[in-house]
Amino acid sequence: MPAEIGVGLLGLGTVGRGVYRILEQNAALIAARAGTAVRVRRILVRDPHKPRGLDLPEGMLTTRVEDVVADPRVQVVVEVMGGVRPALDYVLEALRRGKSVVTANKDMVAEHGRELFAAAERYGCDLFFEASVAGGIPIIRTLKASLAANRIYQIMGIVNGTTNYILTRMSREGVSFQAALTEAQRLGYAEADPAADVEGHDAARKLVILASIAFNSRIPLEQVYVEGIARIAPEDIRYARELGYVIKLLALGKETPEGIEVRVHPVLLPSRHPLAAVHDVFNAVFVRGDAVGETMFYGRGAGELPTASAVVADVIDAARDILRGVPGMIGCTCFENKPVKPMPLVESRYYIRLLVDDRPGVLAAIARGFGDHRVSLASVIQKNTIGELAEIVLVTHRVAEGALRAAMAVVEGLTVVKQVANVIRVEGEEE
Repeated sequence: MPAEIGVGLLGLGTVGRGVYRILEQNAALIAARAGTAVRVRRILVRDPHKPRGLDLPEGMLTTRVEDVVADPRVQVVVEVMGGVRPALDYVLEALRRGKSVVTANKDMVAEHGRELFAAAERYGCDLFFEASVAGGIPIIRTLKASLAANRIYQIMGIVNGTTNYILTRMSREGVSFQAALTEAQRLGYAEADPAADVEGHDAARKLVILASIAFNSRIPLEQVYVEGIARIAPEDIRYARELGYVIKLLALGKETPEGIEVRVHPVLLPSRHPLAAVHDVFNAVFVRGDAVGETMFYGRGAGELPTASAVVADVIDAARDILRGVPGMIGCTCFENKPVKPMPLVESRYYIRLLVDDRPGVLAAIARGFGDHRVSLASVIQKNTIGELAEIVLVTHRVAEGALRAAMAVVEGLTVVKQVANVIRVEGEEE
């Protein structure tokens, strides 16, 4: 049995510092659980002179990746750099040299999972990525191991803390999207360029990872339908509440006979649904399986220590596998090749907010436009009068996206309809 398992860190930013701190502070506990000591040996950084608030041994920092991946004392390489390049090249080189890899890099895993898993299998190494989705929530391991006996039918997740914080502030304070975003940036929850978060792309990458595991079939990122939250207005929040819903940005995956649904967009979610109670920067993933039924996993989806907690847990698993001589036992679970369901075939209910002329016959014209495309309306409510215009909220019965889009094209073209203020899908309930 090795006297220790050596770790090489690629990156020493927020998460990297957390990984180092946990490995140092909990060294005795981790050694007992892993079966041997686990110690950081080398760390790759861009600037070795930058203050980091850590008491690091002399010579541990390096600016050369070869000093980490080629060090014979390093058996596990932890990638916490972020971004696709050069992280992908460094990870592939580590695997080629027989080092097991732990990564928190959702972009790299979502875009290059096939290549990474092929390399891990070829060289007989572990590739762990628990921290790539939902920070400290153990959802990857749960889907791969704890729920392995189940056929997973559906996953729904709040997997982006920035957008959840924004929508929480809009809901609680009645502020606009822009005001909530500005506050999130001031508090450090949102980047100066928040596009990846508020446009849904961050959640889409996480959904690719979750859906590929849940449905045992690799999901191409470009086939995920993505829609952000910038069009959500305080009026939508208020009307949703009156109708018994909250608005959340969800990552949704569902297996159907026509293929796998994978989509990220705002939804009206029943206020009684477990995900409706997930507020601020917290994340949660709701899973429905044939044997287990409905389960939900909740916690902090980002931050130094929550994310580092998931990384170190993967390091412990990698260390155990090395000690047993069986690294690479749990590889890629994408052993099927299922189609992705085209978005026009996806069925949902819809909330629609319109500004229309405030005069007789308008509702009949709108109802006829929907009816001609077999879109059935569950409710039609006039909410406010704004000058000579009326604000109308409609909720449809379940209908295919393609039919809804065709109907909306007709309705939007009616002279009595002045603006389609918003269209939001309704999820989380059965008709």
